[in-house]
Amino acid sequence: MARYSVYDCTMIELDKHHSDRKGNISVVQNGDTVPFDVRRVYYLYDVPGGESRGSHAHKELSQLIIAASGSFRVTLDDGKVKRSFMLNRPYQALYVKPGVWRDLDDFSSGAVCLVLASEVYQAEDYIRDYDEFLNYRKQK
Repeated sequence: MARYSVYDCTMIELDKHHSDRKGNISVVQNGDTVPFDVRRVYYLYDVPGGESRGSHAHKELSQLIIAASGSFRVTLDDGKVKRSFMLNRPYQALYVKPGVWRDLDDFSSGAVCLVLASEVYQAEDYIRDYDEFLNYRKQK
């Protein structure tokens, strides 16, 4: 597996189509907009004020994280450098590569975090302990 840093994780602009009468639509499709084939989709919502989510890394899984509604902050950590992104536009996605720790916090009221993942859920792909994550990064 390649060893990615927080600088390999980037914002991706999604197609945005606008109609004055009908609102906007953004399209995400495999082989075109997404840099991987989407194997799982999930979303976070009703996150209480002051709470955080994430606090883990993945060994193999890649993600696109989108603020479908509202806003929240994603802080990425590669064991040496931290980088934060404020997500607040539904036509932008944060591309998070494997081996990078992520924390999500500062959720606005009514925020919806949409996540497109490259793999189905596999518990063994998660690193949920930060010290274990740092050791994993040293080994790669």
